[in-house]
Amino acid sequence: MVIHAKAFNMWSGKVEPLIEFLQALEKGNIVLMATYDEPSTRLTDEARKLIAELGSTAIKSLGYRDNWVFVGGKGDVMKSTFEKHIKSNRETNKYEGWPEMLQLEGCVPQYQE
Repeated sequence: MVIHAKAFNMWSGKVEPLIEFLQALEKGNIVLMATYDEPSTRLTDEARKLIAELGSTAIKSLGYRDNWVFVGGKGDVMKSTFEKHIKSNRETNKYEGWPEMLQLEGCVPQYQE
């Protein structure tokens, strides 16, 4: 069951709605995140910390126009195995100014206390 589906503009928007959303998650919630366009301009240390607490390791190095997809969980203390990250590099990007598309597959385990 999907509880919320939200989009946050990290290019010209504000990071506070993302932080509030992450803080309001309940233990056991599963979170799916993906980047579109520019994910890092407004991303603060606080927002990165909250995402890292969901299990992300790539969030620490997420940069300008990087592609990133992640599945994590509130209350999960281990690194997520459902994460892919491609750094944007003008010289190697597949689609002009954009990195290659990411695809993530798998079966997300049920949260258990």
